[in-house]
Amino acid sequence: MLLYILDLAGVAVFAASGVLASRDRDLDLLGVIVVAAITAIGGGTLRDLLLDRHPMFWITDVWYLVVIIAAAMLTVAYVRVWPPPKVTLLVADALGLALFALAGAQLAEAANCPPLIVVLMGTMTGVTGGVLRDVITAQVPLILRREIYATAAIVGIAAYLALTALGLPRDAAFWVGMIVVATMRLIAIRRDLHLPVFRKS
Repeated sequence: MLLYILDLAGVAVFAASGVLASRDRDLDLLGVIVVAAITAIGGGTLRDLLLDRHPMFWITDVWYLVVIIAAAMLTVAYVRVWPPPKVTLLVADALGLALFALAGAQLAEAANCPPLIVVLMGTMTGVTGGVLRDVITAQVPLILRREIYATAAIVGIAAYLALTALGLPRDAAFWVGMIVVATMRLIAIRRDLHLPVFRKS
C-alpha cells in the first residue's frame, strides 16, 4: 500500500513538473495535460513494456490518470496566481526522479531481475518521463546536459540493493535509496555540479 501511495505521489510530482515545463510554450490546456501525462507515466510505461507487464498499470488503475489530471489542473491554477521560480521545476523533477527510480527498481526486483537489470529498470523509470517532457517542449533533456541526473538514480538504487543485501528491511532501504537520489540531485542543482565532459585531447 505504501509503494502504491508513493507511486501516485511520484505521478503527481512529475505531472506538475510537466506543467511547469510547458510554461511559455504556447500550449492549450489539453496540450499541457498531455505533456503532464507523458511526463508522469512515460517511464513506467516503458518499464512495463520491457518487463512484459500487461495490461499497463495506468490502464488497470484509473486513479493514475485522475491524479495526473488533478495535479496538472492544480498546478496550472497555482502558477497563474503565484508564478514559481524556475528552480521549482528542477526540485519537482528531483523528487519525482527519486520516487520513480526506487519504485521502478522494486518492481524489477519483484520480477526476479538480476541486480544490474534492477538498476537499469529503476533508472529508466525515473528518467524517461523527464526526457519525453523535455523533447516535447523543445528543450535539451536534462539527462544530456552534463547533469548529475541518471547518475543520482543509479547511485540511489545501488545503495538500496546494497542495504537490502546487508539485511536492512526493504522499506527502510527504499527510503534511504530515495533520499540518496533526491539529495544528490538537489546538491548538484544547488552547487551547480556536473559530470566531467569527454573531449579529445
